[in-house]
Amino acid sequence: MEAATAGAAPTRAEALTQERTRTAPRPPGTPWWLWAAVVAIVVFCLFPFYWLVNISLKTGPDLSESKVYPPHPTFANYTSIFHNADFTHALLNSAVISLVTTALALVIGSFAAYALARLRFTGKRFILAAVLSVTTFPGIAIAAPLFKLWTDIGIYNTYIGLIIPYLAFALPLAIYILVSFFSEIPKDLEEAALVDGATRFQAFTKVVIPLAAPGLATAGILTFIFAWNEFLLAITLTSSSAARTVPASIAFFTGSTEFEQPLGTISAASVVISIPLIFLVLFFQKRIVAGLTAGAVKG
Repeated sequence: MEAATAGAAPTRAEALTQERTRTAPRPPGTPWWLWAAVVAIVVFCLFPFYWLVNISLKTGPDLSESKVYPPHPTFANYTSIFHNADFTHALLNSAVISLVTTALALVIGSFAAYALARLRFTGKRFILAAVLSVTTFPGIAIAAPLFKLWTDIGIYNTYIGLIIPYLAFALPLAIYILVSFFSEIPKDLEEAALVDGATRFQAFTKVVIPLAAPGLATAGILTFIFAWNEFLLAITLTSSSAARTVPASIAFFTGSTEFEQPLGTISAASVVISIPLIFLVLFFQKRIVAGLTAGAVKG
């Protein structure tokens, strides 16, 4: 019994460790002013969206009031926009054009980025700089020439007429993100796959691409958001609801009377087209952060 009791008693080293743990100063808690600053920043960021929802729930005379809450909330504006055939067709157009643009940007961008990250050839940095320089051109500078060119070759007011310029602007960013991400993937993994009998294409698709999933998710979401929200080219290169996207369609909303401003329906439509982007970002939040911070820290 004495031996068992002695064995259960803490040793001197354990007793000293427990004593230090009890006497060690606890880390200071988060100060109240820091929590207040965080709350203020969150409110500042979310208030515009709340105000948009607030206006979307107002109709008639309530739209002229600046109350922080709708006096007589109603979903009449939402019912109105979904009964608008042009708006629902524009939603379909935006979905198709954005998804196709994103898919093409990821496929083409992944091949281009892999070549720039892995292959050695003269002028590689110049090519990457030239690709990134495309993003510096303002859309207004090419809108008029594209309008004339698309009209001449017969792709004005079509899906392909929007996908091509969207891809031209989205592809450089996708390539830049994926180049930095592919550069961080160890070459040993591809070489091991090649030794096991895989082809270069199989090593790329079965080894590199799965490891680059965060970068692909980041590039894909940024491309989708750009294509979904783009307005200037959409309103310049379309003339009807056949290919007009949602941002351009909202610009053609009219009130129920000649002099009525369609603030309620515009706000309701803005809320509707923002919801898919919010859920998309929340769902891929971790992958976006991982993709944007890839290569920032080595070791």
